[in-house]
Amino acid sequence: MTKLFPTSTVGSLPKPSWLAKPETLWSPWKLQGEELIEGKQDALRLTLDDQNRAGIDIVSDGEQTRQHFVTTFIEHLSGVDFENRQTVKIRNRYEASVPSVVGAVAREKPVFVEDAKFLRTLTKKPIKWTLPGPMTMIDTLHDGHYRSREKLAWEFASILNQEARELEAAGVDIIQFDEPAFNVFFDEVNDWGVAALERAVEGLKCETAVHICFGYGIKANIDWKNSLGAEWRQYEEIFPKLQKSTLDLVSLECQNSRVPMDLIELIRGKKVMIGAIDVATNIIETPEDVANTLRKALQFVDADKLYPSTNCGMAPLSRQVARAKLNALGAGADILRNELSI
Repeated sequence: MTKLFPTSTVGSLPKPSWLAKPETLWSPWKLQGEELIEGKQDALRLTLDDQNRAGIDIVSDGEQTRQHFVTTFIEHLSGVDFENRQTVKIRNRYEASVPSVVGAVAREKPVFVEDAKFLRTLTKKPIKWTLPGPMTMIDTLHDGHYRSREKLAWEFASILNQEARELEAAGVDIIQFDEPAFNVFFDEVNDWGVAALERAVEGLKCETAVHICFGYGIKANIDWKNSLGAEWRQYEEIFPKLQKSTLDLVSLECQNSRVPMDLIELIRGKKVMIGAIDVATNIIETPEDVANTLRKALQFVDADKLYPSTNCGMAPLSRQVARAKLNALGAGADILRNELSI
């Protein structure tokens, strides 16, 4: 994109209260059948309007058509049993009841492609679409079939590549893979995690991104972050490998975080999505707050490679708060553009 500091969201945006319970992850749908299909499309139109009004340059679906950023994709795969649930520890932080892999996993039909085609008809702006990354997918399941995290990750990488190629054909400009697990399992990331992710983007001509955050603003994630000490140096473990990868963009958490900004130097040459909006608080950033975060990042990333964004998804926030934060993101990027144009 030629515009300086193109803004985008990382992933989810809040759903309307008539579609799902507000400020809740995994919230069940309030509609069914054809009404649900129409309701999802209406919600997508509304979230696109919110982004346009805020001056967001690279728009998304806000994940309005899915309940969860990982499991909704997995629901459409064969070989996974959602009735045979097991309790596992996700990201080594909190326990959750998850579906089980009971056979060979496969994608029998497209998952998000029709949604992407619909969004493409609504806007001429660049579109970014999010998919779960292979490592985060295996960390959100119980594996009773492959019994190998690495082998299952490679299977998912191939499946994700199938979906990504069709999303690209549907008009998606950037495909982002969400890998919060990269901030936890450092040895696996370096041994095979980045390689599996590269398999997922193999053959794509559109831009590709990996989002590595410290999680939604839920209690388990907040408690974990509070235990990490004065500096969060997790990125230091994986950035050297990512810098050498084929991924175009790297998304990271910067606003109100304890990530040393100079760690960005480790991915010099990559485009960087700088999280300038804190999604773990209802406090609304001012445009100047956003601009200050971006100014600090400019010490370590070239201006033409800096993409202002949110720290993570905003599904757990109210629509009012999310709108205000989007407005601050757009206005903060404008401040910096004006400064550099003088």
